Amino acid sequence: MIYRVADNILSPLGETTEQNYQAVVSGGSALRFEDAKLISGLTRFESLVVRSVREATHDLPFNLSTPRIAFILSTTKANVELLEDAGAEPAMLYPGESAQRIAHYLGISTTPVVVCNACISGLSAIILASRLIESGAYDHAIVCGADVLCPFVTSGFEALKTVSSEPCRPFDMERTGMNLGEAAATIVLSTDSMGQAHPWTIRSGAIRNDAFDISAPSRTAEGAVRALQSAIADFPIDGLAQINAHGTATMFMDQMESVAIAKAGLGSIPVNSVKGYYGHTLGAAGVLETVLTMRALDDHTIIGTRGFEELGVSGRIQVAPTHQPTDKTAFVKLISGFGGGNAALLLGQARKSLTSPPSPLTSHPSPLTTLIHRVRITPTSAMVDGKPLDCEGTGKTLLTNIYKQYIGNYPRFYKMDLLSRLGFIASELLLASEGKERFTECDDRAVILFNHSSSIHADRAYLESISDADDYYPSPSLFVYTLPNIVAGEIAIRNHYHGETSFYILPRRDEAVISQVQQAAFRDADTKSLLTGWLDCEDGNHFEADLAIIK
Repeated sequence: MIYRVADNILSPLGETTEQNYQAVVSGGSALRFEDAKLISGLTRFESLVVRSVREATHDLPFNLSTPRIAFILSTTKANVELLEDAGAEPAMLYPGESAQRIAHYLGISTTPVVVCNACISGLSAIILASRLIESGAYDHAIVCGADVLCPFVTSGFEALKTVSSEPCRPFDMERTGMNLGEAAATIVLSTDSMGQAHPWTIRSGAIRNDAFDISAPSRTAEGAVRALQSAIADFPIDGLAQINAHGTATMFMDQMESVAIAKAGLGSIPVNSVKGYYGHTLGAAGVLETVLTMRALDDHTIIGTRGFEELGVSGRIQVAPTHQPTDKTAFVKLISGFGGGNAALLLGQARKSLTSPPSPLTSHPSPLTTLIHRVRITPTSAMVDGKPLDCEGTGKTLLTNIYKQYIGNYPRFYKMDLLSRLGFIASELLLASEGKERFTECDDRAVILFNHSSSIHADRAYLESISDADDYYPSPSLFVYTLPNIVAGEIAIRNHYHGETSFYILPRRDEAVISQVQQAAFRDADTKSLLTGWLDCEDGNHFEADLAIIK
């Protein structure tokens, strides 16, 4: 059993979980920090993470330097605000290296893992942490989600026409878009309940892809329904206090969530969103909203959905407009994001009233894996199962020539950023080697990718579109690709994969950590194989794909 043993929310509403909860129940709302309280030697983003983790862990009875602690950082853009600072150290631009500096400052000795799965990053990070503990690799895990706002981020969402100039109204018929916010939130998980009388437990979780579009939610809610059904399998629905939804107040995301909740048979369960209090806090959202919901249910309260008045979605759901009482002690957190990702997590208190026993995130132990096929691409060569691929050119030209010579039937390729082109080509060669029937619905293959440089090539391309005030043209198509998990979404769309898609960033290529995460992915009982490996792209002359199919 995996227990929540500590947590923290650091936001414009307060510096502790309790301060945040009291502010929310009093009707408070704030989207940005007025004083970031920088720590010497750390960036604004890194300072928020350190402060949140310190607050969460200061009373814990174990030393953070023990090798039995995993540190997982959830973020979408980390220090991206430094990208336009010519004096910034290059290493500061890489989320994995930022996580390493944070870990060093906190005294954490293990290699950090950055989860960069767009809006679902926070929930993905909690699920990963739970799996790593269940696998026996660690006894404890510190998960922190954080993002800060800057022109790079805000201009992108404005270009996508998703931001409202008014307070957001989740699920309301008059909603006009989201608000953006910033925060850091931490949850500490452990195999030890540490003496809590009624500890919160992670009961089950799932990540599923729509395989529909990289920036628009599925109209039929394919991925969200699958994630919900997996998370609540065998759990009595009448034991749920609520569903804490993503609830961004955008037209199509709210609609999709309502359809998913209704399709999953949860239309009678109270639904809320806390975006009206915090805005969309990006990489922090999944952690913050999970922690806040646990604190509210400790107080027997379902937080009201600020801004909601009248239902404006077609899914017949029960949105809680105001705070309301409850005695139930379990809930589902649901979240969705760019790249087609959807995640659902079931949590509950270990009480007699929670009749269904906690179930692990899988029904089988992590298996020993077998590598089936492997593709490696560098700027000068391509290898399939150890054999050189006959193709001319180097760098970007090599990729284009491979596409023309061996694929050639997917014009979307030319719209992709360089990281996605690299991943797409490597996956096409890999799947051609497998020789199976393709392009049919597939639920049991996960796409699990790793790198060091995140989406730095796309970041630089997007920055060019906003760096000149006299030639300001923020490109929505470029902005979407500034999320590295988009490549996993592209692979899912091409192959109709509805299984898990996840993207992880490391301080360096570390095969031991990669293997731990790959093994942990098999703890999802529906996952039978992985399309996985290293996929890194600095620019058109510096990239590497080393992908494999493992079972």
